[in-house]
Amino acid sequence: MRAEAQAHIDTINDALALLRRFLDWDRALRRLDELNARVEDQALWSDPKLAQEVMRERRRLEEAINATRAIQSELSDTAELIEMAEAEGDEEMAADGTRSLGELATRAEHDKIQALLAGEADGNDTYIEVNSGAGGTESQDWAGMLQRMYTRWAERHGMKVELVDQHSGEQAGIKSATLLLKGENAYGYAKTESGVHRLVRISPYDSAARRHTSFASVWVYPVIDENIDIEINESELRIDTYRASGAGGQHINTTDSAVRITHLPTGIVVQCQNQRSQHKNKAEAYNQLRAKLYERELQIREAAANAENASKTDIGWGHQIRSYVLQPYQLVKDLRTGVTSTSPSDVLDGDLDPFMAAALSQRVTGETVEVEDVE
Repeated sequence: MRAEAQAHIDTINDALALLRRFLDWDRALRRLDELNARVEDQALWSDPKLAQEVMRERRRLEEAINATRAIQSELSDTAELIEMAEAEGDEEMAADGTRSLGELATRAEHDKIQALLAGEADGNDTYIEVNSGAGGTESQDWAGMLQRMYTRWAERHGMKVELVDQHSGEQAGIKSATLLLKGENAYGYAKTESGVHRLVRISPYDSAARRHTSFASVWVYPVIDENIDIEINESELRIDTYRASGAGGQHINTTDSAVRITHLPTGIVVQCQNQRSQHKNKAEAYNQLRAKLYERELQIREAAANAENASKTDIGWGHQIRSYVLQPYQLVKDLRTGVTSTSPSDVLDGDLDPFMAAALSQRVTGETVEVEDVE
């Protein structure tokens, strides 16, 4: 079989293997049989809420199983078609089959990612918080570039982006910013971006045109909906108000409308200044705090399962999850999965899907990759 067709087959088989592993295939089949039996039991429908939960789980599991089986069936049929075409010397039929395999490989990758977005908050909207590291203007400019990168990524996926809070740098970029991304599976996709991001480039702010290394951190946490209960003890909070900075007109710059809330037991700090009303800023800050406390709980669960907690670390050497090199060559390299891109401009313009997909897959397999950082 021609190399192109075999490459597509390998991609599809890898996706199928990951899907089965994620679903725990034999357990999933047994569970679907159990759910099918439950929906036939009239007693279930006396509790509408429970029935809705059972139907939701049944639909999700049935869709995943059927999608996996469909891909396997199409793979088998198309591979046989190509083998037959090659045996008969029918190049046109073989080429058609190879194209079909390519389309199937794309669909298999899409279905794989959709299945991986099954966490209890993966479907929710998300906050993305960007903070510059040490280094003044260099790192602040880099943080601003990351803010734009995530904005462009969200826009590519049809998501709505809101700026919740921003502290501008003295000369360029930002000291920190918080974005709210609203869209399907926003948190599920973006959650793997938490960590330290490293930039290597010839500084536009250095008159000697020397190469500089800058760091910025990203923290991703989900918007909490009414289905997730997070209790906050008011006595454990310190609430400060201050004058908002940046754009917003005369009112926002002359009243103490901005709000900062510190959760004393954990040291978590949230702040909001994008609304003119202190009341609205306080409400949004509470939403952020609930989201961060929930994300912290998710991290504790991952750590208990020996998963890597790549969220909040020192912003500097030894902690980065991804390096972006603009000089003396062009390369973006993920240090967890080994995924690379030789087009940093595309990545910084929001082309992040390959990195996110690989990181999501790694969370299922638990397989680590020995990756050397770029210089």
